[in-house]
Amino acid sequence: MVGAGVYTTSGFSLAMLQTPERVIAAWAVGGVIAICGAISYGALAGRFAQSGGEYLFLSRAVHPAAGYVAGFVSILAGFTGATAFAASALESYLPRWTWMESLPPGTVACLVIIIAAISHGVYARVGTPLQNAMVVTKFIMLGIFFVVAAASFPDRWEGLNVPSESAFEWSVFAVSLMWISLSYSGFNAAIYVASEVRNPQINVPRSLWIATLVVTLLYLLLNIVFVYAPARESIVGQKEIAVITAISIGGENFGSFIRAVIVVSLATSVSAMMMSGPRVYAKMADDGVLPQWFRFQRDTPSTAIALQALLAIAVVQVSTLQELLSYLGFTLSLSAALTVASIFLLRSKGKPIAVPFYPWPPLVFVVATVMVAGIAGFKQPVECVCGLVTLGVGLVIYYVTPRSRLGSSHGNDSVTD
Repeated sequence: MVGAGVYTTSGFSLAMLQTPERVIAAWAVGGVIAICGAISYGALAGRFAQSGGEYLFLSRAVHPAAGYVAGFVSILAGFTGATAFAASALESYLPRWTWMESLPPGTVACLVIIIAAISHGVYARVGTPLQNAMVVTKFIMLGIFFVVAAASFPDRWEGLNVPSESAFEWSVFAVSLMWISLSYSGFNAAIYVASEVRNPQINVPRSLWIATLVVTLLYLLLNIVFVYAPARESIVGQKEIAVITAISIGGENFGSFIRAVIVVSLATSVSAMMMSGPRVYAKMADDGVLPQWFRFQRDTPSTAIALQALLAIAVVQVSTLQELLSYLGFTLSLSAALTVASIFLLRSKGKPIAVPFYPWPPLVFVVATVMVAGIAGFKQPVECVCGLVTLGVGLVIYYVTPRSRLGSSHGNDSVTD
């Protein structure tokens, strides 16, 4: 979860929302929505205890077409686009060494994607320990950041007690919340590897809500530092808000340290998506809606990993960070809302699915996600139209695909019955 979004979003959000308090409020609201989503996804994972994510849930609970569209969204946006976003952000945060000046833009981002693909595409026992080691390193480094931030409070926090007033606009808040939702979108990552988890009916739901709660608290603490420590004018509209903050509280050397933290964080994001995304394509191949060469070869879906790497490299070459932020936020929000809404459909058909505090978690997630996406669609129509086109193209491809390619397992929704 902790990747590109939290280190790049708040500068843009502050430019739109005008006050730090609104930025923090947006991150808090985003966290509540994500926790509701984690509880809801956990319930679905408890019933359908296999890898496959939204594709699996919607195919079994709603209709094969809905699952196919969700899988198509995963291929283009959920993993490919998000991988490209994290890799591009990683490149932007690297120091501009002299030898890098001669490289074409996107070269480092593409190299990171290739390394992640190789590490996960050969043997799972190679990629998984590497991923775990990077995550541990990331959180140790973030702990050091908080120690320095606390030590510099309040003497070096230039953004404290700076008056700021402006009219509140729900549409602007919705756009910022949509961007922020992308930072929380990894809350459901465990569902993509459920088949490879011990006792998935218990461990996957538990991992979802515990991790989402922890990351919500982490995001709030990070953004309190980001929007209050540096001078306001130095961070408004800036994508490198984390580095600017670090320099303001600890000097240039500490800024370089935080660049390293961010690079490690973004590398873990690229690695995590390269590990989880191809599991969806492998499940689609098992069901017969993608070619069989997407399936697992030994202990990894290596061909699917190679495809995702190639597509992510292509996206790196044709898009910018802010364009990707809006497109991914809108598209993934709709896919997630439809997935959680399938809980209501299952229960209306009398099919058992245990949801803690039902109906509030799925209801809050679906209503909030759809409202934010709808308001943001009016505010930033181009990227949102692209998201709707993605959904439409996936639906068209499903219906022009010969029926003989569809696996009979689409109708089986009794995995854990």
